[in-house]
Amino acid sequence: MAMLLPLFGLAQFKISGKVTDQANNQPLAGASIKVGTISVQTNAGGDFTAEGLSAGTYSLKISFLGFRTYTSSFNLNEDKVFNVQLQPSRMIADEVIVKATRAGDNTPTTFRNVGAEELQKNNLGQDLPYLLNQTPSVVVSSDAGNGVGYTGIRIRGSDPTRVNVTINGIPYNDPESQGTFWVNMPDFASSVDNIQIQRGVGTSTNGAGAFGGSLNVQTTTLRDSAYAELNNSAGSFSTMKNTVLVGTGLINGKFSFDGRLSKVSSDGYIDRGASNLKSYFLSGSYYGKSDLLRVNVFSGTEKTYQAWNGVPEELLKTNRTYNAFDYKDQTDNYTQDHYQLLYTHTFSEKLTANAALHYTYGRGYFEELKDGASLESYGLSPVSIGDSTIEETNLVRRRWLRNDFYGLTYSLNYIPTNKLNFTLGGAYNEYDGDHFGEVIWAEYASNSRNDYRYYSGNGFKTDFNIYGRGNYQLGRLNLYADLQYRRVSYTISGTDKNRTELDQDDEHNFFNPKAGVSFNLDQRNKFYASFAVANKEPNRDDYVNSTPATRPLSENLKDIEAGYALTGRSYRLGVNAYGMFYKDQLILTGKVTDVGEPIRQNVGKSYRAGIELDGGLSISRVLSWAATATWSANRIKDFTEVIYIYDDNYNVTGQVENKYTDTKIAFSPAFIGSSEFSYRPLKNIEAAFLTKYVGSQYLDNTADDSRKLNSFFVNDLRLRFNTSFKGVRNVGITLLVNNLFDELYENNGYTYSGIYSTGLATSNFYFPQAGRNFLVSLNVKF
Repeated sequence: MAMLLPLFGLAQFKISGKVTDQANNQPLAGASIKVGTISVQTNAGGDFTAEGLSAGTYSLKISFLGFRTYTSSFNLNEDKVFNVQLQPSRMIADEVIVKATRAGDNTPTTFRNVGAEELQKNNLGQDLPYLLNQTPSVVVSSDAGNGVGYTGIRIRGSDPTRVNVTINGIPYNDPESQGTFWVNMPDFASSVDNIQIQRGVGTSTNGAGAFGGSLNVQTTTLRDSAYAELNNSAGSFSTMKNTVLVGTGLINGKFSFDGRLSKVSSDGYIDRGASNLKSYFLSGSYYGKSDLLRVNVFSGTEKTYQAWNGVPEELLKTNRTYNAFDYKDQTDNYTQDHYQLLYTHTFSEKLTANAALHYTYGRGYFEELKDGASLESYGLSPVSIGDSTIEETNLVRRRWLRNDFYGLTYSLNYIPTNKLNFTLGGAYNEYDGDHFGEVIWAEYASNSRNDYRYYSGNGFKTDFNIYGRGNYQLGRLNLYADLQYRRVSYTISGTDKNRTELDQDDEHNFFNPKAGVSFNLDQRNKFYASFAVANKEPNRDDYVNSTPATRPLSENLKDIEAGYALTGRSYRLGVNAYGMFYKDQLILTGKVTDVGEPIRQNVGKSYRAGIELDGGLSISRVLSWAATATWSANRIKDFTEVIYIYDDNYNVTGQVENKYTDTKIAFSPAFIGSSEFSYRPLKNIEAAFLTKYVGSQYLDNTADDSRKLNSFFVNDLRLRFNTSFKGVRNVGITLLVNNLFDELYENNGYTYSGIYSTGLATSNFYFPQAGRNFLVSLNVKF
């Protein structure tokens, strides 16, 4: 705060005014006012005040859903009054599509909005998680080591299965694994208009429960005029991205069409960590006076060489790019098609309805070579050749997933008075997924056939939720309540990949209440506090790795958030304290299956508590600084580590249990920080220096220093130049140098231990990240 004191010594002015409806002269409560970096809202009488403004030139923007946005530029050297009448819009804004699942300025929860401009600065080929790396409490990871292919994002230490993701309010998390696989949507960021990142439980949403945070994504919205855009990037590890975007703008005042075609390829930093990714996005819209209809069709196809085994600890210093797989077709192959039909109708100024139908079709497999596989484990008979009986063979297998996901989401927004805003929403979704395995080649084929499936199982899941949310404005105080009921039913049948019979049927009924208050001390100072409850069901692997008698329990989370936001013309500062208290949390043990799937277990009581800072400062006309910091404590009250005892044939003969008290949760660094200095000597030139620090993390829950990820401190440099000339709206060149100082670091890993005849043995595996590397892009807009 001491850095900000000189700003308070400057002469300060204010602007004030009243916002009304031009059609009937009625005040518009809740209209958004933005002047400089200050954002305020009108009160019940349509009045607003923005204070603490220094002398200078400003742009004023006043917006309200269903009305045309008012903009004005002015010089400020004294207090000014703006009385503005907004014109009703002849069309509905796209923002109404995601309004039901979004937090607003007065919602007492913790969130960050990321717009398309911020995303595109770094969108040179890396997956979407890497474009969010500078946001609070975030840690990203990459199997291939360079942000292309399989990538992940953790928020507050919570892995992707605990981060709810919606696209236009439609669930994206895989209903069975609950994970989010961005590799299935390469270059999706090029079709994103904005993202809201909510940390903690946040508002009620659709799909998987938010136990660490949520990503609420809105795709392409209306552009004013026709456009065409070419984006081409190239860089280290033969990384290339080619993107074509086209759009019509508004046709005849009612229709618009947008499209994108993308291809991303990379050899990866890790040996044979290659990716070959393709995607497209198509959208068509109808804008009426009271209706908005949008159809989105998008798809992604990925082929990645497997790098999910990581690098053994003993090779980190001698062969950091090691890949244990050397079979030429050791690949993951998947295609995912999405269809969305979004409809909005405005009944009146007080009542708006949204509905969406969606369908996702996914199919694909991963292929791998298995040496010395037991014929019996694949349901095959021994092979007799002369006097010899062969019970093992080298073979190639494919494990398939083919699924359908479909459903309906809806919301109804009602504003009976200027002080009250109410939303009723919910969804019903079904998932039908087939899991099966094939042996496509074997040195000794035994009694196998071309169509032989050595296992075949099914998972069927229904997910219903309904929620009601209300905001009531009482002077400077805003009261918030949000109640959700969710019912989940899940049935698995058939056999799993180990040919074990599956027969489980489970149902959960969850009640998730939320409540909070926010208080605007004045136009610059805001306080808020909230309490929220969330519940979450186990995922498919939790069921498969158990029996009905040992079935894992559902999880319960109580989340307390309290924060303060300070906003001025040249600075912003957000401080948030949180306490997330879990019952029966399913904790990552640090162990994984043979295909890299994490293994989890219930623990009675655990918690995450911390303080988050998110701020920015305009140091001068050409220099600005943005920074985030999170300090946290992440603990399990009582944790039991299980280590299996193996005989010389690797059969389990027993187990040892080690108990820990108040131990640290795996993959939960005590400190995460980021910084971005931006220097713009001219309007079309920018140099940015980006920094990310992540404290040490443990690979399991024993807090054993021999099983951890070391802290890392990575710096990137981004240089941008934009210009234009006749016939071309913009030509942009961007150079992104990642890991400028060539830091050797790993941002993910796993561990497992066993007791053998030689004693206890622990194996750690890590995912090393690339040293200094670069990406350069050329963007041309017509």
